[in-house]
Amino acid sequence: MNKNVSETAEKIRQLKIQGARNVAIAAIKAIEEASRASETKTKDVFLAELSEAKTVLFASRATEPLMRNAVRYVIQTVESSNNTSVPELVDLVSQVTRQFLENLESSKAKIASIGSKRISNHSRVLTHCHSSTVTNMLKKAKQDGKTFEVVCTESRPVFQGRLTAKELLDAGIKTTLIVDSAVRHFMNEVDFVVVGADAITSEGNVINKIGTSMVALAAKEARTPFYVATELLKFDPVTVLGAYERIEERISTEVWDAPPHGLIIRNPAFDVTRREFIHGIICEEGILPPHSISELMNRKYPWIFDAT
Repeated sequence: MNKNVSETAEKIRQLKIQGARNVAIAAIKAIEEASRASETKTKDVFLAELSEAKTVLFASRATEPLMRNAVRYVIQTVESSNNTSVPELVDLVSQVTRQFLENLESSKAKIASIGSKRISNHSRVLTHCHSSTVTNMLKKAKQDGKTFEVVCTESRPVFQGRLTAKELLDAGIKTTLIVDSAVRHFMNEVDFVVVGADAITSEGNVINKIGTSMVALAAKEARTPFYVATELLKFDPVTVLGAYERIEERISTEVWDAPPHGLIIRNPAFDVTRREFIHGIICEEGILPPHSISELMNRKYPWIFDAT
């Protein structure tokens, strides 16, 4: 196994690489490096090596469809190529990787532009966990000269909300940090909620950091609009055939490093927010109703359904 692939997978597993976008970028770059390091002479063996790298990367995190879609796209392109020369296939991997990353960067800019228009002067926005897609949107609004403030949760047990708070402060945005359980207390003081996503299902449900569904419930009860900002490529095609997105459970020491003997600790990393709680999905195509996502994916990214 290529060393860089193994090291990247371990960093993803240990949360040294955080955020769905960052995980996808790291994985696809590891695939590219593995292809360049290949010493094989045949296409079949080359594809077998890429498939092995894919298996290792996929096993590093259960809920990362953006990463899986990125890696699948590269490998599917190689598989469908008429080229049999390994050097040409290596160049193809690099070309497709570069194209995918450019498209990802373009999507990021479009989402920031679209989402920032939802923010008005003197408004207050609440967010949960850390999403580079969300923080880019907020920073774009700041760059456009809007005056607003953000309330962000700590996002226990790993405190990703602190990353959000620091990033927003560095951007000159007025920011308040609250504990997760204080969300309902502040919900009537904010104009809307925006969170990121780790996965989107075929039904338009969203999988995100544990506690997101609790925030959505509080928002619905308070009649506060709840939005999800995400790239469409976080869509998980396996859910089309009725499979459920697997919810990863992480080590108990994230919750309590020295608990009493015999105590059972559960530590799910994600939860599911159903589409009826979501006012709109802010993506590169605009602000869309969640139930329209599958139809749009069929039109825009038909290759993604080959995974099913």
